[in-house]
Amino acid sequence: MKSLNLPSYDVKLRGTREKPEIFDFLRKRYVTLTPEEWVRQHFTHWLVEHKGYPQTLLGNEIELRVGEKRLRCDSILYGKAMQPRMIIEYKAPSIAITQKVFQQISTYNLLLHVDYLVVSNGLQHYCCRMDYERGQYEFLQEVPEYASL
Repeated sequence: MKSLNLPSYDVKLRGTREKPEIFDFLRKRYVTLTPEEWVRQHFTHWLVEHKGYPQTLLGNEIELRVGEKRLRCDSILYGKAMQPRMIIEYKAPSIAITQKVFQQISTYNLLLHVDYLVVSNGLQHYCCRMDYERGQYEFLQEVPEYASL
């Protein structure tokens, strides 16, 4: 897998060359290793180990329903009362972060109304703080430490 702009961690792999799997410490199970999953696992480890995010307040592959339609958030950070606070969308390192990616995460936010939107392809990371009172958002220089949320 490609080297990322994220710290390395003790990756747990299994499976075969044709069907590799990586351990997802949030879901507590092995999942298919894809380039996007490689980014997700590195990013969530970085949040927990370097940014102080509580592992118990993060969830991967969270399903949302709008009528009969099902959407899937890559990761969500919850507040202590289990209200969604941050949506995180991952792309493979080979996928550019474009306006289309922000439209995708904004669609999820219409349902969840979170404080922060984060997008990463493992090489570039973008974080927006939402200001609903003014109907604006602000791009931050970096993903904030958990203690400053």
